[in-house]
Amino acid sequence: MKNKKTIFSVSVLFFLGTYTYAQQKDTLKTGDVEEVVILGSRSGARSKVDSPVPVDVFNVKESSVILPQTNISQILNSVAPSFTSTIQTNADGADHLDPAQLRGLGPDQVLVLVNGKRRHTSALVNVNGSPGRGSVGTDLNSIPSFALTRIEVLRDGAAAQYGSDAIAGVINLELKKDTGKLTGQVNYGGNLTPTGNDHTGDFDGQNIQVDLNYGNKIGKKGGFYNITWTSQFRNPTYRAGTESGTIYNAYNAIEQRALNNGVNLSSLFTNIGSIPNSQQIINSIHQYAQGVNYFSSTQQSAIQNANTIQDIKDSNGNVIQQGLQSLLNFDVTDKELAYRGQDRKDFNMQVGQSKLSNHQLFANIEIPINDNWKVYTFGGYSYRQGTSGGFYRKPNQSRTFTGLAANGYLPQIGTDIQDLSLSAGIKGNWSGWNIDLSNTFGQNSFDYTIQNTGNTSLRFASPSEFSAGGLRFSQNTINLDFSKKYDVWSGINVAFGAEHRYENFKITAGEEASYATYDVNGNVWNGSSARPTDFFGNVLPGGSQVFGGFRPENAVDKNRQSVAGYADLEFNFTDWLLVDAAARYENYSDFGSTFNYKLASRVKLDKNFNLRFAGSTGFRAPSIHQIYYNVTSTLFTDGVLKEVGTFSNDSKVANLLGIPSLKQETSKSASVGFTYKIPAANLTFTADGYFTRIDNRIILTGQFARAAVSAAAQEAFDAAGVNAVQLFANAIDTETKGLDVVISHNLRFSGVKLDNNFAINLNQTKKVGNIHSSGSLQETNLENVYFSEASRIYLEEAVPRVKASLSNQLSWGKTIVYLRNTYFGKVTSPDIIDANGNGIVETNEHQQITPKIITDLSVAYQFTKNVGLTLGVNNLFDIYPTKNLTASTNNDQFIYSRSTSQFGQNGRYLFSRLNFNF
Repeated sequence: MKNKKTIFSVSVLFFLGTYTYAQQKDTLKTGDVEEVVILGSRSGARSKVDSPVPVDVFNVKESSVILPQTNISQILNSVAPSFTSTIQTNADGADHLDPAQLRGLGPDQVLVLVNGKRRHTSALVNVNGSPGRGSVGTDLNSIPSFALTRIEVLRDGAAAQYGSDAIAGVINLELKKDTGKLTGQVNYGGNLTPTGNDHTGDFDGQNIQVDLNYGNKIGKKGGFYNITWTSQFRNPTYRAGTESGTIYNAYNAIEQRALNNGVNLSSLFTNIGSIPNSQQIINSIHQYAQGVNYFSSTQQSAIQNANTIQDIKDSNGNVIQQGLQSLLNFDVTDKELAYRGQDRKDFNMQVGQSKLSNHQLFANIEIPINDNWKVYTFGGYSYRQGTSGGFYRKPNQSRTFTGLAANGYLPQIGTDIQDLSLSAGIKGNWSGWNIDLSNTFGQNSFDYTIQNTGNTSLRFASPSEFSAGGLRFSQNTINLDFSKKYDVWSGINVAFGAEHRYENFKITAGEEASYATYDVNGNVWNGSSARPTDFFGNVLPGGSQVFGGFRPENAVDKNRQSVAGYADLEFNFTDWLLVDAAARYENYSDFGSTFNYKLASRVKLDKNFNLRFAGSTGFRAPSIHQIYYNVTSTLFTDGVLKEVGTFSNDSKVANLLGIPSLKQETSKSASVGFTYKIPAANLTFTADGYFTRIDNRIILTGQFARAAVSAAAQEAFDAAGVNAVQLFANAIDTETKGLDVVISHNLRFSGVKLDNNFAINLNQTKKVGNIHSSGSLQETNLENVYFSEASRIYLEEAVPRVKASLSNQLSWGKTIVYLRNTYFGKVTSPDIIDANGNGIVETNEHQQITPKIITDLSVAYQFTKNVGLTLGVNNLFDIYPTKNLTASTNNDQFIYSRSTSQFGQNGRYLFSRLNFNF
């Protein structure tokens, strides 16, 4: 801890010292061109500090040499305090897609553009326990960061300019246009930390990534093509503790002794309630129990004297003679592990980052037709294969068919993610009007293959791998945009345009065995036929363990479309007064229309001091996924595994529970701030306060238990085979307020370049007003489920309210040194715990994850003009989140919260990077 504070202090002193030195050197000149931005205005590029709304610009092309992170989500998480994204674990498909948030709002409340064109969202609906629960975000990991020249982040409500999803802001990814050279990187790294807990030592999570970019000219009028290829191979990390729960019971021990002698006890019965050859089972247990040498003489005697499997009871239900089920249901874990040559780590879950292979191809092309017009196209293809672990199926659990897996098994969720995008258009100038006509298509799909698992109800007939179906979302957007500048006052820019968007959401059912439950005859269970059980009489569950497949009744193929028109006027009344006004009308085929506006202004009080303010209304259409998504999953909730049905908003269950149809979220935003430059010191300050109110915010409800709902709803639960239900609903209103401060400084002297940047985001989101629930929910006291305590935590406390970053980059000759300290404020895990240690768990007691500072350090050296090497470390001091209390660890498997963390749980990451260009 002392070293960490020392590094942070050095970083601060470095910043302040160079600022003081620069003040004294007021004759210094900088050759840097002031950063300009395009995002947030349709009048063309303008200085970042002259923008009426806050926009951050990150030069990815230059920083890719030195930054430890290599994907867009993690780069932004490190350099942009208003942006939050963490790698998930044990969260199904979300293990391969990091939910990203801006200013503490949801992943679906930030719009992503590529080259200024709307990017499609992911097919995945985040229904598991993680920040952004219930949302549908954009898959930033499907775009190679090496294809980008820079990232612009507009931190202000912009739905009136860009349409739905832009309540929190807009992220624009600008693709490279470089020509005449081949550039590339080869990255190798891994996590060096003593916290890893498997049999591979202290180094895991190895990552190999190769990036290539090549561009060349087309013709002699500025045409070009630029192509990027990225391949990544990432190993998992292991951050589970050592399994501390019960693993084997006495029956498992006898079962193993029988297997050693070629007898599989499970083959002797199909249903313990009506065993035709029960005496054979009893005799076998008597025989092979004698081989368990750690049974006491009393235990052996009781087993040998038992002549029934089930207890014998009198007419009052009292046990008068114990059967083998009672006698063999005691814990023998430690002794049986020793007998089988195992240890408890063999039963650990795979907690940490998932295994992943990722291949991406992106292209950016422009071809001039003449001096005024050009055609363009850009887009790419991404294919990712991920494997994440589920909950270990232990031998003493009914979810495990020990006839096939005597030692249990760790099921794995295999995810194939394909992402395709293509934008094409023509733009140019006609009679002073800038015109852009484009068509942008995007598609994202998740297909699930469940491996190393089984459908327990099929017993010996179960396969070990299942195709569980998948999700697909596609979007096609047509844009026609016009803009023109007029020489009136100090300039007026007029822009208007239209947009048509078509969306399709599809759920494909898995193979029958992935979702079905079978009876004792191997037929699909009809609700009344006999079902197979384990030795103890527990019914064997159906569906592929860890992730049940999508059922035919889950399958959907829905579409919708929207049309929009907008107008955008920019008035430069004088050199010191700029006013932007925007309005947008949009109509959706599935829920209606909306009209929104925005007014922003910048007042130049001095050539180096600007005031800026903005006010707007906004909206977010419910995603088509949120309307139609439905699935049945086994979820770990409050320490218990439950069959939970996520029902579509238009379902019978939604109607029975009084859940109304989804409608748009609406917002009101306001921001005020200033920018200040000190040219003599090469220093820039910006500060912006903001406020956003969102009405009718869409959430994923808590889980309605079967016992708590009406009789009619219970019948619907039973028909779906679930004991809890969750749905999407416009449940609450929220208010978000915060402050962004950015300080940038650079210094150039005697061949030395020094860049210092400090940024901090303060934000707070709270539910305001009453919960929007129906009378039936109020009458049955189910409002606390409709908007649950866990939902409140995810909304208000699961992302840091304070986040700050201080980076220092020193370039000297062929060497670059980069130092960054990032402060992550405290967050709260939604897991309910006995925080007071009094044995009583209160609904408002949650795990607090304390603030941390993460230090990154890297050094790059350019050996020749073509080849360089970078060595570095992310999380230099191997900092981890606050540990869970024991009650929340699931037998010491989740040492750290799996629901939320500020920066992940992988520890120190060392990397090397070979950079080359020809």
